[in-house]
Amino acid sequence: MSANQKPILIAGAGVASLLLAQSLRLSKVPFRIFERDTSFVFRAQGYRLRLSAEGLDAIESVLDPETFRRFWDKCGQTGGLGLIQLNAVTGEPVNQPSQAPRGVQNALTSRDGKVVGIARGDMRKVFATDCEEHIEWGREVTGYELTPDGSGVRVTFADGTKSIEGALLVGGEGIRSRVAQQLSRGRLKVYDTGARGIHGQAPTAAFKGLDEGVWMLRDESRADGVVSVITNVRAKDMDDESVQFGWTMVGQPGVIRPPNEDYTIVGKQAADVAKTLTKDWHPRFRPLLEQMNEAEAAFWKITCSRPSGVPEWPNEPCVTLIGDAVHSMTPAAGLGANTAVRDSALLGRLLREAGGCKPGVTAAYEKEMRVYASEAVKLSYSTAARQFGTSIDEESTPTV
Repeated sequence: MSANQKPILIAGAGVASLLLAQSLRLSKVPFRIFERDTSFVFRAQGYRLRLSAEGLDAIESVLDPETFRRFWDKCGQTGGLGLIQLNAVTGEPVNQPSQAPRGVQNALTSRDGKVVGIARGDMRKVFATDCEEHIEWGREVTGYELTPDGSGVRVTFADGTKSIEGALLVGGEGIRSRVAQQLSRGRLKVYDTGARGIHGQAPTAAFKGLDEGVWMLRDESRADGVVSVITNVRAKDMDDESVQFGWTMVGQPGVIRPPNEDYTIVGKQAADVAKTLTKDWHPRFRPLLEQMNEAEAAFWKITCSRPSGVPEWPNEPCVTLIGDAVHSMTPAAGLGANTAVRDSALLGRLLREAGGCKPGVTAAYEKEMRVYASEAVKLSYSTAARQFGTSIDEESTPTV
């Protein structure tokens, strides 16, 4: 690579951005990351992610062997019978594993018939290896400016300053990406499905009523809508008192209501809502709530990009998008993070093969990304519609 090569600029320091940074580092392509936070902060929302075969393959294709080994060692491998649904009130099975939707079942298992998962914070730490010196903290990205000749780009920040000139800007700063809005001319939309969730975690002792596997506890007895909890029980960690397993609660629109509709609440108030919603659940499952780490409970809105798929916009050779900035998904089917790391691997490979940002790279990336990302968004949305009762009208549903 040329010593005076302009760097790749990356907005956001999330999972997809950091994996792209790893790819660029190994290809010796210079880069800078601009992150709104002032340091790595692993929030309560940093719940465990399940990795599909495609997601795991994408990560392995980017990382060097030593870093991938460290990543793999952080992952948990869960056996069992796949996704099993239980009636949360009676404790009885809702359906057999073979009845799980094919797309969901395929997304769950990745290698050797096992479910592979990792905490978002742990993934972010590994992906940040040897990259932190290239991160500028406390830099909130508000947009970008192209150079007069169109050969470069600068990031604009909330404090009125601008970045150095880059060869390419990659917007990876999540569902409220300002880069995405500017690049797509407003075509990219993220809809509020109305469904709400709570993330929580509890010590392994609370999960003794469940065997190894991925479980969905589903309560259809409520008059105001269905509430469900999904969790992953890893056998090898069950006897380690220092380990906590996470769970994710989802309620149909109108069921989960944080105080004053404040979704920034973390801690006891969120935990109390979760406990109230599950007070009539079977004793086998009550410990998940009764023994939860209240400080880690957090509310969240369930959002989704256009169910019809990733829209097109006029290609800009110096700007593109990855991850939730371009395709936000519901938690149903576990496809969001897996699709995001596929973006990172694909874009990183194209940049490596081209020797940096060259004409045609962003067009080639976006053409391929739109195909698999649109399929993933559609599957995520259709699964959420079945499980959570969500519905999006692309003309009238509120956006975030």
